[in-house]
Amino acid sequence: MNKTLLKNKNYMLLVIGNFVSLLGSNIQQFVLSLYVLSITGSATIFASMLAISILPRLLLSPVAGVFGDWFDKKKVIVTLDIMNACLLFGFSYLIFLQGEVSIALIYGVVVILEVIEIFFGSSMAAVMPSIVDEDQYLEANSLRMTLVSFGQLMGPVIGALLFSTFGLLIAVMINATSFLLSAISELFIDIPKIKNQVKKSVSSFKKDFVEGLKIIKQLKTLKVVIALAIIVNFSVAPFFSVGLIFLVREVLHQSDVQLGFVQTVLSASTMITPILVTKKLKNVKFGSALIALFMSTGLVIMLFSITINQSIYMVKDGILSYAIVLILCFFVGVFITSINILTQTVFQKSVPLEFMGRVGTTLTVVATIAMPLGQVLFGYLYDIINPGLVVIINGAIVVLGVMIYYQKMKAIDEPSDDKVEKVSIESGALVHEV
Repeated sequence: MNKTLLKNKNYMLLVIGNFVSLLGSNIQQFVLSLYVLSITGSATIFASMLAISILPRLLLSPVAGVFGDWFDKKKVIVTLDIMNACLLFGFSYLIFLQGEVSIALIYGVVVILEVIEIFFGSSMAAVMPSIVDEDQYLEANSLRMTLVSFGQLMGPVIGALLFSTFGLLIAVMINATSFLLSAISELFIDIPKIKNQVKKSVSSFKKDFVEGLKIIKQLKTLKVVIALAIIVNFSVAPFFSVGLIFLVREVLHQSDVQLGFVQTVLSASTMITPILVTKKLKNVKFGSALIALFMSTGLVIMLFSITINQSIYMVKDGILSYAIVLILCFFVGVFITSINILTQTVFQKSVPLEFMGRVGTTLTVVATIAMPLGQVLFGYLYDIINPGLVVIINGAIVVLGVMIYYQKMKAIDEPSDDKVEKVSIESGALVHEV
């Protein structure tokens, strides 16, 4: 790890603050699922609430993108973290008064937190590139992803311990405190301001949003990234959220504990990958690396189909099949994490700083739409045809995508003539020329 990056006060405050709030959120999400399960006996109810909470992201992401580019990012992220803290302290107070809370109230809190997160994320999109030198983007993304993965790994463990020992109230209060601590750390970050005098109106909002779409159209590299995001979220994400669970529980007949260990292996692989691959990724051509990583991901997913082969499954009551699943999960976790690091770096290098909010949220909308479509399609396929064949289809889509976009991904390695043409906003003085 670059020592200069570790000495960057602004960057370290940012990632530590994000880690604290992320860990708190993961703890709370797991605890809420346990709470709903304990009072209803149905995990499906909570899963459906999380699925419905995707609607605010689809509806508000375009608005949030322009919002993130318009306003002082430091003030926005601090204010939104404080809003999260206040909401959760209020929720804690209701739990303290009533002893238990309704499913409807939990749903409302989840949706409001999601709305705040949408606007928070759009403002955060341009923060890291503005406080880190371009030649450190790769390492900065790697360290951040390591902490994100660690938070995802430890959240359920800490959450289960807190819920079984103290109940719902303490877990929610810890998350509220984590947002407050995150806001305090962000107060000390020096974020360079992008000078613009945009008049904030409906007409200027429309124009800003259109400008963000134009930037995506102009940057060939970015269009390739979008295509890759669609492929991953349509095929790979549903495999992990639907297919893998179905495979382990219903086909291989493994226990909930064994399924939990599969999730642990995935989280562990995403946590250690940045540590293992960052130096190697610095010395590779991004396009060639993406081709290799996507192709490897597709092929490894297809290999999951062999776990239900009768001759393999019969070895020690499915233990061999389960062991193969764990090994394949580790490798897929490594590949997907490496892809995320590379694509984030390509995005940060391609998009002008002042447009990262609106462009980033446009990417999010596209990726988010692809995910539920894939979940519905593959969920249906797992019910009607051989699961092994569906797994092969999951992986084959990725391989096919690599074949279709092979030349365009290779072009990422070549000197780019991509440039953002002069864009201006009639109602203000934001002008960017490259």
